[in-house]
Amino acid sequence: MQMFYSPPKDIEAVAWARLPDALRDAREDNAWTRGQPSGFPAKAFLEGPSFDREGNLWCVDIINGRLLTIDRNGEFSVAVQYDGWPNGLKIHRDGRVFIADYKHGIMVFDRDTRQVTPLIERYQMERLKAVNDLFFARNGDLYFTDQGLTGLHDPTGRLFRYSVDGKLTCLLNNVPSPNGLVMNLEETQVLLAVTRGNCVWRVPLTAEGGVSKVGVFVQMSGGIGPDGLALDSSGGLIIAHVGLGSVWVMSPAGEPLFRIRSPLGPLTTNMAFGGEGDRQIYITESHSGTILRADLSIPGKTMYSHV
Repeated sequence: MQMFYSPPKDIEAVAWARLPDALRDAREDNAWTRGQPSGFPAKAFLEGPSFDREGNLWCVDIINGRLLTIDRNGEFSVAVQYDGWPNGLKIHRDGRVFIADYKHGIMVFDRDTRQVTPLIERYQMERLKAVNDLFFARNGDLYFTDQGLTGLHDPTGRLFRYSVDGKLTCLLNNVPSPNGLVMNLEETQVLLAVTRGNCVWRVPLTAEGGVSKVGVFVQMSGGIGPDGLALDSSGGLIIAHVGLGSVWVMSPAGEPLFRIRSPLGPLTTNMAFGGEGDRQIYITESHSGTILRADLSIPGKTMYSHV
């Protein structure tokens, strides 16, 4: 990480649950894999971990169009399989499972009917590029990223807000690969992972509902770039650094405090907090198809999450 701070303390993650071989059954030449840079996993790709109220961990398998659940013993089950590329997942307070589907848009899985239905497919009559991740504010507004294949060569990725009254607003349209996102504790800013720029942007929100004075909050180096983001109870930012096999724990001011290292592969994509007091972090390592776990029992630090 390109910065001049004291070296962060190391935390070693351990393997907690591995996707069974029987569920790694996509064809090697599947459409999703053909569109990715060489070297990405071809048969399964885990992202989007999120705990439900029963203590089950949910995640997505993009390539196979699956929503998966993992019980407390680390056993995988398929909640639903459908024609899509689910890329991100959040569980709403009412129990519905919201999906950022790279193929279709924002989708909703009803756990009672077991149906996946579209919520947002278009913006001003045009198809979305390909959505990546999503976040709910306390007031119920949904923020999501529209990444597609954007990057430094094509900085046209977008950040959207879908308000509780059904209004869809494009907040940014010039992002080189917008990915994970989270809001600060006061919900006056969106913190946005910009994968191809290898940085996290700070996106201040105005009283009128727009954005102003967008800047870089954390500049990173190495790997591929930041993917999933989360926040702890102090307002510190947690960054999954894909390609580097690491998750960074930052102070609210953006100083590196801890580095969680993957013992298996370099594709640390997303994370969720669980365990007693939400002091454990569960990480999707997508290269090996494994859920990693690390202990963050740090005095005075608990995890912050709301949906």
